[in-house]
Amino acid sequence: MIKILVNGAYGRMGRTVLNAVINDEELELVGAVDVIGGADSGELSGNKKNGIIIETDLSKALENCKPEVMIDFTQPQVVFKNVMTALEKKVSPVVGTTGLNDEQKNKIREAAEKFNTPVFIAPNFAIGAVLMMLLSKQVAKYMPDVEIIELHHDKKLDAPSGTAELTAKMISEVRKSHKQGHPDEVEKIPNVRGGNVDGIPIHSVRLPGYVAHQEVIFGGLGQTLTIRHDSTGRDSFMPGVLLACKKVKNLKGLTIGLDKLLD
Repeated sequence: MIKILVNGAYGRMGRTVLNAVINDEELELVGAVDVIGGADSGELSGNKKNGIIIETDLSKALENCKPEVMIDFTQPQVVFKNVMTALEKKVSPVVGTTGLNDEQKNKIREAAEKFNTPVFIAPNFAIGAVLMMLLSKQVAKYMPDVEIIELHHDKKLDAPSGTAELTAKMISEVRKSHKQGHPDEVEKIPNVRGGNVDGIPIHSVRLPGYVAHQEVIFGGLGQTLTIRHDSTGRDSFMPGVLLACKKVKNLKGLTIGLDKLLD
């Protein structure tokens, strides 16, 4: 049994993670943390009471519960600190929170090596989303003109999504960077053409009713090709989260992307 602590347990994703861990025969929930404490983690996640009460101090919880893996679905502004705290305790973080910048990722990589404790980060834990990214990378070799539209619920704090950003980076590995559209194109409204990663426009939509969705649209002479993935419920991320928990200890340093864990 792999001992798990869930950080961000009160959130919608946190509750889904709690339920998934509790009901997996290979994992053992030993702790749960959130800024709001006091609830029984079993009851909070729709299961029977288990006596594991949600704590508010991550450092103390890591010391007392002694987990092997910390699952973190918190907020972008605190995830870096959470990861570094876990590494200092030699607990492997499995992170689904996006918003880490390159400098922070480099510091995490250094800390993972220093404490000999592997870290796994995935912008998206849905298997279908990973396949969408891999397929997009293949298509870009033959249809290099592409735009990305990502659509998420209106409570998401960062834009673009980590999935969209990683998709663009994967595409840029196989195509030459170039400006798309007419060379004399004018934005009459600033940023109406979206953000830009290596010449690839990314458009972010935030509306109630969405969960996590992305379209990668390729254009060519007389044709277009669209690859779309939809997560209609947070349970779509759970197989990937559980897979990462079971494999993270076999990794080295910092690993980014669920595709690294797929056979």
